[in-house]
Amino acid sequence: MRDNAEAANNISKWTGTVYIFSLIGAFLSDSYWGRYITCAMFQIIYVTGLVILSLASWFLLVKPSGCGGVEARCDEPSTAGVALFYLSTYMIAFGNGGYQPSIATFGSDQFDETDPKEARSKVAFFSYFYMALNVGSIFSNSVLVYYEDLGRWVMGFWVSAAAAVLALVLFLLGTPNYRHFKPSGNPLTRIAQVFVAAFRKWHTQVPRGELLHEVDGDDHKVSGIRKILHSDGLRFLDKAATLTEEDYAGAPENTKNPWRLCTVTQVEEVKCILKMLPIWLCTIVYSVVFTQMASLFVEQGATMDTNIGSFHIPAASMSLFDVLSVLTFIAIYRRVLVPVMARLSGNPQGLTELQRMGVGLVIGMVAMVVAGVVEIERLKRVAAPDEPSSLSVLWQVPQYALIGASEVFMYVGQLEFFNGQAPDGVKSFGSALCMASISLGNYVSIMLVSVVTSLTDKDKRPGWIPGNLNSGHLDRFYFLLAALSLVDLAAYVACAVWYKGIKLDSGDDKEKATAHV
Repeated sequence: MRDNAEAANNISKWTGTVYIFSLIGAFLSDSYWGRYITCAMFQIIYVTGLVILSLASWFLLVKPSGCGGVEARCDEPSTAGVALFYLSTYMIAFGNGGYQPSIATFGSDQFDETDPKEARSKVAFFSYFYMALNVGSIFSNSVLVYYEDLGRWVMGFWVSAAAAVLALVLFLLGTPNYRHFKPSGNPLTRIAQVFVAAFRKWHTQVPRGELLHEVDGDDHKVSGIRKILHSDGLRFLDKAATLTEEDYAGAPENTKNPWRLCTVTQVEEVKCILKMLPIWLCTIVYSVVFTQMASLFVEQGATMDTNIGSFHIPAASMSLFDVLSVLTFIAIYRRVLVPVMARLSGNPQGLTELQRMGVGLVIGMVAMVVAGVVEIERLKRVAAPDEPSSLSVLWQVPQYALIGASEVFMYVGQLEFFNGQAPDGVKSFGSALCMASISLGNYVSIMLVSVVTSLTDKDKRPGWIPGNLNSGHLDRFYFLLAALSLVDLAAYVACAVWYKGIKLDSGDDKEKATAHV
């Protein structure tokens, strides 16, 4: 595989690993630790990884001092240095990945859904949460990248470690004021019970919804989980909540055996997860588009004119325009689009979460078309095969800005959708689905880049993504992603039309609001 394709895949591997760890954090949060402890523990792991990376770089990796810039190469690292590098970077991945879904859900827990004012604030929370994530990126994508491009890697790592320590301290200072919810136990067990109970009653006729088994009053099998009203979809799972003669005759304990008889709420919990999966799968192609910003966009920018007068712009710093776009479009959406769309549609949120995600898919597709057009123009302005194009790197601003705009609609919409539609017992899992989409998007990107490279570099042809992009056709890869996005959009629309949302028993809202410890 050529250098650029391999570099793109290495970035995708690490980023994919970061976000796949979100599923572990979500599981521990929902099942055993609770969201507060999960956030604190994974932040400590994250800080520890950054400190180890800073120390390893200071004493073992960045030798001689100041190397690693545009021109100065570092000495070959020692075995201990390499081992510490991989240990620390994957501790960072584990800590960051495990922390993110829990902190998003923990933040939304602080709003009382039974209070109309707080309920409206909770709707806006995810937009401002995503805005806060991107505000933190402004410094790292501009100042830190600039100094690291000059070889100041050790300084960059220590600054990152200090910021992580400050974030942990600020999080712990708020402890007395947080609203805490009890973990609801292992959701995998509850899900397995539904499938086992349904399989054991495979030939049983399912009665009307009101005749299915549900506990009465406040006798919930899992503390803090609101009852979910019966839905007509995926009716075969209703067999798990169907009472049979065997459940009564000679075996009264069967009505208390969750592997034989489940409640409607337990069955609906499984239905909710299954109904969300097609929507989630349709977001993975968008994440493939999104991940190009950290890989191929940077490689494309490095082969353009990165100087404005005497000032050099690192190609990696161009992602600053993505961050600025996110901040701008969140403000535009909250302050302009929501009021306008609310008046037109009658929906106080303006657009539904599913509609926003669809808009994000469209904008992401347009971003790939724009990136392909920029690449065509870049190739036209290549004077020598081994020299950068004379096209200014600022021509990349539109594609970065479009990706940023698409994030506001797609990822903020995802956070709201999966957190709002996930049952109470798997709220962190709902937030983790958004992170897992990014993870699988990175892994699919690896596969796609590898397949395209192997198919296009045969017969002495350089391929679409060669080591020297001047002899390749990166534009065709971008157009391929645009075409895949179009197909994905059609599938997404079909899934969104089919989807029916969760319906909670409103009588349980008060119990949920007071279920903290």
